[in-house]
Amino acid sequence: MDIKAITFDTGGTILDWHSSLFNAFERAGHRVNISRDWHALTNAYRRQAMEGIVGQVQPAFNMDDVHRTALDEVLASHGLDLFSQQDRWEIFNAWRELSAWPDFPSALAQLKEKFPVISFTMLPLSMVLEVSRRNDLDWDAVISCEMIGTYKPHPEAYLTVAKWLGLEPSQILMVACHNFDLNAARSCGFRTAFIRRPAEWGPEGPPDPVANPDCDFIEDNFEGLLQRLGNRKGA
Repeated sequence: MDIKAITFDTGGTILDWHSSLFNAFERAGHRVNISRDWHALTNAYRRQAMEGIVGQVQPAFNMDDVHRTALDEVLASHGLDLFSQQDRWEIFNAWRELSAWPDFPSALAQLKEKFPVISFTMLPLSMVLEVSRRNDLDWDAVISCEMIGTYKPHPEAYLTVAKWLGLEPSQILMVACHNFDLNAARSCGFRTAFIRRPAEWGPEGPPDPVANPDCDFIEDNFEGLLQRLGNRKGA
């Protein structure tokens, strides 16, 4: 396996979005003295946002715009119109306060010694830069789908990344905790690695926890992937 670069889904594989958003919703609810299932609301917000961005081609918006719109829609549908503009801003801003999963930063530094490491994400470039600096994630490059103009899982997104990296798709390992992303990457010729993230969606658990067996690597965490790649001849 001739791997020349590694690309990473970022929003759930690298960053713990649920905890940050859950805490922001819970704080807003406390300020207005109401209680809800904030875990469920957090996941409803995530689903609404993903529906607004996945597969888009040349949209006149990016994921920041989708996050703002989806937040208003989810609050309205859950009877939370009483949340102020300040409450809404603090929930929206929680996207820029995400923490990396604890197994990733040290693994990234070690992987970078051997491979170019690239964040390949649907999240906005400005957000990924801010959150990466917050978590000391030293990427070789960040490629946001907003730069390409086509969003995963559209094939053009993956093929453009390969073109920009000057590599054949088969020389790139795509790493994610989502089958839809890995299935699309593999159909474009990428190698694929599934990292399990059982806590990505909080107590509810991820909607797609079982890896497609066609993945080249299936690991519980980045330590496992690091060991597999480190011990693999010709990697």
